[in-house]
Amino acid sequence: MEKIVIHGGTPLQGTVRASGSKNAALPLMCASLLTSDEMTFHRIPALMDIRTTKQLLLQLGVQLDDFEPGTLRIKARMITDRRAPYELVKTMRASVMVLGPLMAREGQADVSLPGGCAIGARPIDQHLKGLEAMGATIELESGYVKARAKRLRGTDFTFDLKTVTGTENLIMAAALAKGTTILRNCALEPEVCELAQVINRMGGSVSGAGTDIIEIEGKDRLQGIVHEVMADRIEAGTYVMAGAITRGNITVSGCQPAHLASLLEKLVDTGVGIEISEDSVKVISNGRVKSRDVQTDPYPGFATDFQAQYMALMSLGDDNCMITENVFENRFMHVQELVRMGARIRVSGKIAGVQGVKELSGAHVQATDLRASASLILAGLAAKGITEIHRVYHLDRGYEGIVTKLDDLGANIRREKDEML
Repeated sequence: MEKIVIHGGTPLQGTVRASGSKNAALPLMCASLLTSDEMTFHRIPALMDIRTTKQLLLQLGVQLDDFEPGTLRIKARMITDRRAPYELVKTMRASVMVLGPLMAREGQADVSLPGGCAIGARPIDQHLKGLEAMGATIELESGYVKARAKRLRGTDFTFDLKTVTGTENLIMAAALAKGTTILRNCALEPEVCELAQVINRMGGSVSGAGTDIIEIEGKDRLQGIVHEVMADRIEAGTYVMAGAITRGNITVSGCQPAHLASLLEKLVDTGVGIEISEDSVKVISNGRVKSRDVQTDPYPGFATDFQAQYMALMSLGDDNCMITENVFENRFMHVQELVRMGARIRVSGKIAGVQGVKELSGAHVQATDLRASASLILAGLAAKGITEIHRVYHLDRGYEGIVTKLDDLGANIRREKDEML
């Protein structure tokens, strides 16, 4: 086990480049199962979730080639196993996205019920209802989803609620189905649009991505392509808030500012100076931030994945504000750790009331999930004294080289062996 040690109080300065998007790369890797041709992806981030997905693809008989850092070749010439085991799926909920492509290509899949961050119930019932509407028979046995179909067929299906992975899974399932599938109440996230774009370049027919209604015309075969993964908007936004909370002056390059619109608008409202170019965001501190309410919502609303980091920023606000979590019901686990650092936060149901303080103090804290880990790093960067963050393995699921990147921006931060665990 390792810990992260931060000597806080240093304003960040310089430029940091956003890595490729984890939440885009994972479904794209699963989409490689839709063709027997070789797929080549550039800008693949070096993350634990990526490694887990590689192991899962290898389990299925897929050939992988990491011939240079950040580039991955995938060839699913033969799928020799149609089972995604508990040992892999339990660590990462996104593993369930092999279900759609396996059913589309093989008509058979045994996928363990998923795990991942403990931030609330995230059932996959919408995935299963959609597959059943496409003609699959579904059984739940010993913790596994067992799905079967001779060939999936087009359908008209409405999601009961917006689900990113559900939308992506059914897009992939429909890509090789017989006939036309119409999906309604779809997730609007940029990662969904990226998946649709890739499938279209593979010879598929997906229209409407980025809107509530997506139409997919099933094809008999898809071909391999070369593709560069989009920038990670959550990582980029995290660094933007790191610049703001340390009262620094940094530029986040290689990103797509349009994907950060809800965050950037809110930060401007708090008094943070923001300059936007075609592929970068510059953050200029204007002193203590103004306290401003926010509520999380599905894209294009304020992302739930920004909530913890924004709470750390609001902990140093000039007044009181309320942060409302509308997406997950158990995503305030970082609150007690921020309180240990001197933050004044009270939670009532899905609302956290934050009373800004003039300074935070370094403390020993424990990370509880991926974005909570990032919030504690941001708090530690701004705090007076030394902060030690334990259980930082969560970070390795979603932030590529975060300690190195922050060190390059002037932060006094390092990873050490954790003798406490």
